This record gives sequence, structure tokens and C-alpha cells, in this order.
Amino acid sequence: MELLDVLTKSKSNNPLNGYSFEEIGDDHLSTGIETPLRKDAFELTDEEKKRKIATYFEKIMDVMGLDLTDDSLKGTPQRVAKMYIDEIFSGLNPNNKPKIALFDNKYKYNQMLVEKNITFYSNCEHHFVPIIGKAHVAYISSGKVIGLSKLNRIVQYYAKRPQVQERLTNQIANELQQTLDTEDVAVIIDAKHLCVSSRGIKDETSATVTSFYGGSFMDPRKIQELQNYINA
Repeated sequence: MELLDVLTKSKSNNPLNGYSFEEIGDDHLSTGIETPLRKDAFELTDEEKKRKIATYFEKIMDVMGLDLTDDSLKGTPQRVAKMYIDEIFSGLNPNNKPKIALFDNKYKYNQMLVEKNITFYSNCEHHFVPIIGKAHVAYISSGKVIGLSKLNRIVQYYAKRPQVQERLTNQIANELQQTLDTEDVAVIIDAKHLCVSSRGIKDETSATVTSFYGGSFMDPRKIQELQNYINA
């Protein structure tokens, strides 16, 4: 069944309503710009979450037939739990959002500023396997500027979630627009999805590119200028 047929037949705001994941398959389906979180997502502390994840992951390993008494494996459930909460999914917790300080644009620089080749590691929310890529972000100051490292931190914060690349692109762009109080923001992401290269179709050479252009960046001349900077 084609994805368009699935979406057309849906009777609610949930595109998956009435369809199994087998019918959806590996299609890149996202339900909105916000990361889908339950209202009670933060009722448990991080330590409580780690204990629960370790328990559940131990059960998964046991079901797969792994010997959890082996010295190499017995600490794995705890290591995975710590990795999930403290590292690769730490962007789910709003307490980990980077603190952003803005500064007056005293240099009166009114052209685009581009931070390119920001390396990030994320995880596909459909299979929980890595997305590895580079982000290029640009903005034109409306009177305030941001520290360069904070651009990297914003990218990393939103990448450290179960993600869909389209959502990641928009989340970074929206955060920059709100923080800098300007529509003049552009984000381009070029990434490799291991759910494509290491499983399923097993295409090791393909990459996915997504973009967001706001304000002045919707002018084709600005897009070309940005592309020139990125490719330089």
C-alpha cells in the first residue's frame, strides 16, 4: 500500500490510525514539529528512568538468549540506560536545553553569518538506530548576535532525541528564529541514516538532505549565496 493511500484513508489526525507498522513500512512519517512526548514524561527522575530502562533492557537481552552472567554482558543494561538518559537522548529533557546569551550587534554586521559542517549524531525514531550528519545554519542579525558555540549546542540539543530529519531541521530553525527574534534563518541538514544503510534496503551510499529557509533566505539569490559559502 502506498503511503499516500494510507494518509488519505486515515480517519483522524493520527496518520497511523487503523494501520500496522508493516503497512507503513520504512516510510519517513512524522506527525508534527514537536517531539511526541506524553504529558507525564518528566514525572520520573533521570535516575528512576535509568533503573527502569536497565530492568527492561535486561529482559530484552534475556529474551534474545544472551548470557547475562557473562562478564562482558552483565553490565550492559545499566550502560545502555545511562547512555539513553545522559547522552544520546538527553535532548528530551528541557532541563538540558542550552542557556543562550545574546549580544548587541556592535559590529553592525548585516550580512548572513554561516556556521557550517556542524557534526551531529541522532537516532531514527522508527528503529532507534543512528542518524549521522552535518548541519549548516545561517542567520542575519536583527540587532542581536549569538555566540558561535551556541549554534552548535542548539543543533546537538535537538539531535539528541529520537528524531525524523524533517522535524530536526524545523526544530533547529524555529529555535533560532525565536532566540534571535528574526525570520532570517536558514538550516540545511545532510545526513546518513543507518536504518537505510545497515538494514532494510541496505543502501550504503545514499544520503538525505533537508532544508529550511525563512525571511530573506527565501530569496533565490540568498540561497545561492548560502550554498556558495557552504561549498567553499
